[in-house]
Amino acid sequence: MIVAIDGPAGAGKSTVARRLAERLGFRYLDTGAMYRALTWLALERGADLDEEPALAELARTHPITFEDEQHVLIDDVDVTNEIREPRIDKVVSSVARHEAVREVMRERQRELGEQGDVVIEGRDIGTVVAPRAEVKVYLNADEAERARRRIAERPGLAADALATDLRLRDENDAAQMRPAEDAERIDTTELSIDDVIARIEQLVRQRQPA
Repeated sequence: MIVAIDGPAGAGKSTVARRLAERLGFRYLDTGAMYRALTWLALERGADLDEEPALAELARTHPITFEDEQHVLIDDVDVTNEIREPRIDKVVSSVARHEAVREVMRERQRELGEQGDVVIEGRDIGTVVAPRAEVKVYLNADEAERARRRIAERPGLAADALATDLRLRDENDAAQMRPAEDAERIDTTELSIDDVIARIEQLVRQRQPA
C-alpha cells in the first residue's frame, strides 16, 4: 500500500508522515529531502542553479538513498543535517522548479515507492508520483499557522525572513501543490498531530485488504 501525503511547507506533512509510518509499520519517504540533498550537492560543486540540464544530470548520476529511513545520502555522503540549513532553504525551490530535475526525481521516488507499504510525502505525490496510491491526503493550514510552525522549526532565523521565504516557496511550488481530485483534504490549523494521524490511519485501515 502507498499512502500519499501532499501539501505546502508548514502544513505538518513531515511530522505526520513520519509518525504515521511508524504507527503503521510502513517505510517513510521524504521527497522534499531528496530535492534538498540534490541542492546541497549542487552548491558543494558550485553548479549553476539555473542550468536545468546540468542539474538533471547531477540528479541522474547521483541517486539519493535512505539509510534506515532516517539518514539521507547523496554521493556517498550523509547529508541528513546539512540539508536543513538556511542556505538550502533559500534555494531548494530554485532547483526543484526545473521540470527535467523533477522527472529524474519522480522516477527515483516511484522506484522507492514500488517496494510497497510506504508513506510518501511531498508536493505532487498523489497527482504525479503515485496517482494510484490507495490513500491520498492533502494537508494544509492557514498562512499564519504555517509560518509559526516554520519559526518553531528554525528558531535561529528571523520571523519576517521565514514568513517571506514561506510565501516565495508557495509561489514557486504552486504548480505542484494542487490536490489530487480523490485526495482527502485536512486543514491542520486547529488540529493536533495526533488528531491528523488518527484521521489518516482510519482511512488506511478502511482501505487495507481484509
